[in-house]
Amino acid sequence: MALNVLCIGDVVGRPGRYVISQGLEQLIKDRDLGCVICNAENAAGGSGLTPQLFEKFLRYGVDIVTLGDHVYKKRDLIPVLSQTDRIVRPANLPPTAPGRDYVIRETPNGHRVAMITLLGRLYMRVPVDCPFRTVDAILAKLPADVKVIVVEMHAEATSEKIALGRYLDGRVSLVFGTHTHVPTADECILPKGTAYITDLGMTGPHDSVLGRRTDRVLQALTTSVPCPFDVAVGEPRMNGVIVGIDPATGRAQHIERIRMDGTPPPDGVEPEA
Repeated sequence: MALNVLCIGDVVGRPGRYVISQGLEQLIKDRDLGCVICNAENAAGGSGLTPQLFEKFLRYGVDIVTLGDHVYKKRDLIPVLSQTDRIVRPANLPPTAPGRDYVIRETPNGHRVAMITLLGRLYMRVPVDCPFRTVDAILAKLPADVKVIVVEMHAEATSEKIALGRYLDGRVSLVFGTHTHVPTADECILPKGTAYITDLGMTGPHDSVLGRRTDRVLQALTTSVPCPFDVAVGEPRMNGVIVGIDPATGRAQHIERIRMDGTPPPDGVEPEA
C-alpha cells in the first residue's frame, strides 16, 4: 500500500496559515495522508517563522516544516531549530549554522520519511555550498532502512531545480521545488522512479503579486521608490502535490497537483488549531 505524502508550497502570512487551518485536517482524512510536509519560511508576516506559529502548524497536522533563505529572519526561532526534529533548515548552509540539515520522521504506520532541503545558488542572495555535493553527503549517511526520501530545492532558477531532479532520479522518492510562488505544470515520475515538480506554488493570497499587495508592488515597480510590500488578503488557497510512494522501495507511484481554496481570515482574528 502506498504512503501518501502531501507537500505544501510556500505559506505566506496569515491568509496562508488560515487556509491550512480551515482544510488540512479534513484533507488528511479524505486522502489518507501519511506525512505532511510544509514550507513555512514566509508564514510570519511574509518573512520568517516564529516558535508560536511553528507550534500552530504542528496542531494543524503538519509533520515536517521546511525553511529556505528566510530561515533566520525571526531570531527567536533559532534556539528551536536545534531542539526539534520537526524543522529542517537548508542543508548547504555552513555546518555551524543552527538547525538540522535533515530530519527523519516516523509516520503513524511505522514508515520512516527523510526530509532534506537545499538552497539553489543561481540568482540567490545567500552564499551556500554546492547543493549537489551536499545532498550526496547526506544520502551517504542516511540509515539504510530509510527508503522514503524527500528533497526540496528552494531556488530561483528552474534549470537548477530540473537539474537536481535528474541528478537524484532513482536515488530519492521525490524532488520538489519552492521559492518562486508559482505552481508549475511539469509534475511527473522520472525514468528511474523519482517524482518531480519544479515548483509547488504558493499557499496564501492569490489576489496579489506573489502574496504581496498588488498596489504596493506596482508602486515600487513604476516609481522606483521603495515601499513596504505588505501581505495581501484576497483569494487565499493552498497549492501543493500529493505523491504516492512505495515504502518498501522508496519509488514514487504517482504524483498529483492539488489546490485547496479557502476564505480570507477574519479581521483581527488569528486562526486557531
